[in-house]
Amino acid sequence: MNIFNNHIRLYITAGLLFALLTYFTVIMPAFQNQYTNLPLPGTKPLSGDAKAGKLIYISEGCVGCHSQQVRNVEMDKIFGSRPGMAADYANIGRTSIWQNTATLMGTERTGPDLTDVGNRQASKDWNLMHLYQPRSVVKQSIMPSYKWLFEMKANPSKTDVVVSMPAEFLNGKAGKLVAKKEALQLVAYILSLKQTPLPTGTIPQEFLYKKAVGDIPNAKFGDKKVDGKALYEANCVACHQANGEGLKGAFPPLKGSPVVTGENLELYIDIIMNGYDARADYGVMAAVGTNMNFTEFDVAAIINYERNSWGNKGKEVTPEEIKKIMDFIKIKVSAEN
Repeated sequence: MNIFNNHIRLYITAGLLFALLTYFTVIMPAFQNQYTNLPLPGTKPLSGDAKAGKLIYISEGCVGCHSQQVRNVEMDKIFGSRPGMAADYANIGRTSIWQNTATLMGTERTGPDLTDVGNRQASKDWNLMHLYQPRSVVKQSIMPSYKWLFEMKANPSKTDVVVSMPAEFLNGKAGKLVAKKEALQLVAYILSLKQTPLPTGTIPQEFLYKKAVGDIPNAKFGDKKVDGKALYEANCVACHQANGEGLKGAFPPLKGSPVVTGENLELYIDIIMNGYDARADYGVMAAVGTNMNFTEFDVAAIINYERNSWGNKGKEVTPEEIKKIMDFIKIKVSAEN
């Protein structure tokens, strides 16, 4: 059959070949992925506010500077508890009929990866401050401010969310800084970004579990080394700052803090593991230790670092005494709930 002398036969043959190739290279792999890459157990769908926040995240161009993929390389271990896998994205559908924008994995990291930011930085107050003026919480940040997501009100209503922004970043504006609905929705999406734990017994690449690092003061427990400074920088420095002085009007200082240098170790550990919301003049602290699955070694390393930094002088602790208090706190929290 000489199809090249008959344009109708040529077009039909070319069309059939194109359809066949499309099936084998696009459609069939898509169906295979759909049936073999199911969402991990415990994966939670986005709430209504988080879905709306995702659209704002897209429209504001956040995906241009932030990725959502933890790679199997050493430098990515601060962004998640394990490398990403296909199952992490299996429950993400199309944004709409006309928009595919399902996963927002990104291609550039001008800013940090956000795969697990809902656990890593779970403070709603911090994220609102960061949106209004990034330099208020991260001095070196080059992220633009999104001030149009907020408004100043002389008399906020009971339903308004007032942001604890230090006066120096308000440029002399009178009134209270209030988050608009769009800001709250965007933060809802950001806080929903949490890496789902793997089922018990499933082990990903081992490198992310290696916490042994070089020697630093107060970091060695027997033959085990845990970097308290690195843990502090990864989980605490955004609010309490590298100098331990916190942010006036937003987050309390650890430098000279009686909680840090005092004898009430139970309170200290409870704050690290379960957060704190007992002072109206400061933002709510998230349950960092619980969210990040801190062990007694991690907590001991952080406490020893904080107790011996910025001029603080406090008694060093051991993982053994931390473990006893952590177990007691778990029992107490379970009884209260």
